[in-house]
Amino acid sequence: MADTQVDEKQDARAERRADKLARQIGSFAKEHGGAEGQVAYLGRRGARIALVGADGGWGNLVAPSHAIAVRAVEKAGITVHDAFDGEFASKVTTGRYEWTRMAGIQLGGPKNS
Repeated sequence: MADTQVDEKQDARAERRADKLARQIGSFAKEHGGAEGQVAYLGRRGARIALVGADGGWGNLVAPSHAIAVRAVEKAGITVHDAFDGEFASKVTTGRYEWTRMAGIQLGGPKNS
């Protein structure tokens, strides 16, 4: 009986976390004219939800587990891709900040501190 209560509490907590992530995904989608995503394992840390807006804007969310991430994107109702490559990746728009930061990291530019 005690195990059942613990499982129910954990399930309820996971559902609340998925709801919160789904709201954040929905807000991102509203701000960017729609959104698509991809869920990737992060090991023990959980899972990353990579989001790309219709306008090319992008962002990431981290879920405590892959199952919660999958539930969140389902609740948000966005298109989910198996991989972050090809046509999906080409939708990302990068600006001066990203290019400067990437070049700085790789070519000895300004430090990230």
